[in-house]
Amino acid sequence: MILGLQKIQKSYGVDTILKDITFRMEDKEKTAIVGVNGAGKTTLFRILTGETTADSGDIYLKKETVMGYMAQNQQIDSSRTIYEEMLSVFEKILTAETQLRQIEQQMTQLSGKELSDKMEEYAQLQHFFEQNDGYGYKSRMKGVLKGLGFAEADFDRPLQQLSGGQKTRIYLGKLLLSKPDLLLLDEPTNHLDIASIEWLEDFLRSYDGAVLIISHDRYFLDKIVTKVVEIENKKSTVYNGNYSFYTQQKAVNREILQKAYDNQQKELKRQEEVIRTLRSYNREKSIKRAESREKQLDKMELLDKPDSLPNHMRLTLTPRIISGSDVLHAEELSKSYGGHRLFQHVYLDIKRGESVAIIGPNGVGKSTLFKMLLGEVSSDSGLMRFGTNVHVGYYDQEQQNLDTNKSIFDEISDTYPTLTAGEIRNMLAAFVFTEDDVFKPVSALSGGEKGRVSLAKIMLSKANLLMLDEPTNHLDMFSKEVLEDAINRYEGTVVYISHDRYFINKTAQIILELSPDGVTRYEGNYDYYLEKKAQRKRKESEQQKQPQIVQQQTISDTKNDWLKQKEQQAAERKLAAKIARVEKEIEKTEAEIAKADADMAVASADYAKAQEIYEQKMVAEQKLEQLMEEWEALQEG
Repeated sequence: MILGLQKIQKSYGVDTILKDITFRMEDKEKTAIVGVNGAGKTTLFRILTGETTADSGDIYLKKETVMGYMAQNQQIDSSRTIYEEMLSVFEKILTAETQLRQIEQQMTQLSGKELSDKMEEYAQLQHFFEQNDGYGYKSRMKGVLKGLGFAEADFDRPLQQLSGGQKTRIYLGKLLLSKPDLLLLDEPTNHLDIASIEWLEDFLRSYDGAVLIISHDRYFLDKIVTKVVEIENKKSTVYNGNYSFYTQQKAVNREILQKAYDNQQKELKRQEEVIRTLRSYNREKSIKRAESREKQLDKMELLDKPDSLPNHMRLTLTPRIISGSDVLHAEELSKSYGGHRLFQHVYLDIKRGESVAIIGPNGVGKSTLFKMLLGEVSSDSGLMRFGTNVHVGYYDQEQQNLDTNKSIFDEISDTYPTLTAGEIRNMLAAFVFTEDDVFKPVSALSGGEKGRVSLAKIMLSKANLLMLDEPTNHLDMFSKEVLEDAINRYEGTVVYISHDRYFINKTAQIILELSPDGVTRYEGNYDYYLEKKAQRKRKESEQQKQPQIVQQQTISDTKNDWLKQKEQQAAERKLAAKIARVEKEIEKTEAEIAKADADMAVASADYAKAQEIYEQKMVAEQKLEQLMEEWEALQEG
């Protein structure tokens, strides 16, 4: 065991933050701390690092354990370049390297015992140098920098020129290179694009030390952790598995606790009724029996009522105005700034009802493309057009236009005065604002709640095309689930930029990967995208292994590629329609077989009728066999 916590408590004045936090971590274990915003996760980290002290409880840390901590938005104040700052991690190695060179010079002028002593000193220093990766640290440093999204051309940039997010990445890189025994990471994927997050996943999975992570990135947690510690109502609960296991097991546990609580409450009421009845007899024996039962009740350990999750309203969210089938079309879009090309050859073709995720590395121009489509930025070339009756609703997590002096209900009703109270309440209920919650002041809402109000406002507008720029930023996990549910039930069109792979996986039907040379379209969610990317890499690897004459090839006509892609998409849609038809027939035939079984049981006394039903069942089963064969053939493509 590298870390153990027992009944940690922490209060600030009368406000109790943590009441009973108990869990342990083994060497090399990867653990997540989860909970809603404000649950006390960061407070727990500050207790572990000694920034603050617990009011009570015990913390065990393995002897000589080196701990490394990265807070959210960790900054570096330095006049060094990126390369120089990263080199500072290896100060002992650099000193040893300098000393080795000095000793080498000295040995050329020594002889006898002096030379022998100096050679012994050199050997010890050389051993230290080798043991601490003296020959590989520069390569390792460059690998970490590139993994976190810095090109070699960036290495000489002064830190003072970097954004806050870039400085946070540098701090993370330094921490990873220092290789502490226990890593504490608070939202490490903030400011990272998808490629960098995937690199960090690989790094942490193979990391030789223990890692304790706070993160809202559910896909990231699924890939990394083998244990989840949830902080809820100031207490901790341990789940041995990844994030998906935690969500499933939590639902099971909540149901078990609720049933146990309900059964105990039922038993308490029954016992109280028996006691009242016994006392009503007003006899010495019956009163004694009543008193005996009361003593038993006093000794009973009462169960706490489990916290109930807010009920999701399963509403179909329909735009007030329906757009035409063609929602957005663009050809040959390009954009450059000061001679630096962001992208070119961008083609888009988005249909009504599609849910589209735009992904790509930081700096490729995703937000610029959005602003271009919204008319806020001009295109260097190409054309774009919206379809008939398309009304755009734009959402940016950083720009929520909410009046903090109003209640949630007034914020909506003042914006849309023609809507009825029932219409407003229904939409707010879809975003889990029910009963008196709708009268909460906007000023009292969390970031996630404000985000949900903003989305409700957009969906109540005439918008039938939602354009969302990083909609899950700063949302807690519950708010993300509400947003996922809302998008999946929205009958309009949704186009969004996101690096939240779990969110993309849950909501996207189409993924558009933006690169400097255009857009690649994938007809599926994030898992499908990864599968197709892996297939492409394997194919390219196989082609490289085959001996072939390398010829100078001209750049392929991007428009032709796009047209071929459209033909392929049409074929994929046609295949999907065939599969859906066959699956519907299979379901119908299975229902016929089930009905035949039921009818045969009823008609068992009537041999002729039973025989007729049996023959019908045989025909249906033969048909089902053929349908299953057809379905398998279609799955093969």
